[in-house]
Amino acid sequence: MNRPSKDDYYLNLALETSKRSPCLRRHFGAIIVKDDAIISTGYNGPARGAPNCFDYGCLKDKNKINAGKGYDYCRAGPLHAEVNSIINAARKNGGVLGATIYIAGEYTEKSKGLSNAHPCIICKKEIVGVGIERVVIRLADGGIESFSVKDWVEEAWNTEDKDIKSFY
Repeated sequence: MNRPSKDDYYLNLALETSKRSPCLRRHFGAIIVKDDAIISTGYNGPARGAPNCFDYGCLKDKNKINAGKGYDYCRAGPLHAEVNSIINAARKNGGVLGATIYIAGEYTEKSKGLSNAHPCIICKKEIVGVGIERVVIRLADGGIESFSVKDWVEEAWNTEDKDIKSFY
């Protein structure tokens, strides 16, 4: 029997969750797990009930803005998968203190396949702020990368110039 590791299992669920995203460029999904139980899921998309790219098209395409830039132009960008999963946990299940978040994504164009799922700087701040302890991501090559959030914070304190970008 070829049983996936827990990290693979949860990352596969995060990738499946990403398929709910209305973004026309990339789909990302996040799963928050605490005590080996899924407490929340989320995908990149607009705020609940707001217009989305499926309905009105991609504002970043219309304004010729590259990926990773111009979040204020993006209907899906304001609520990344990580933040949506944190919001959903707060709405339904309470805290995420000590939890693990699994993040996976893919390009909408089938030929491009998986996308590296490193959290952006804003999502990293949210993850640190709510007390999630571990981040596990799917890489574009199918591999897995894991981070201790505590290490992110220690790295920030051990940087001489205290440049905020060094935190991430």
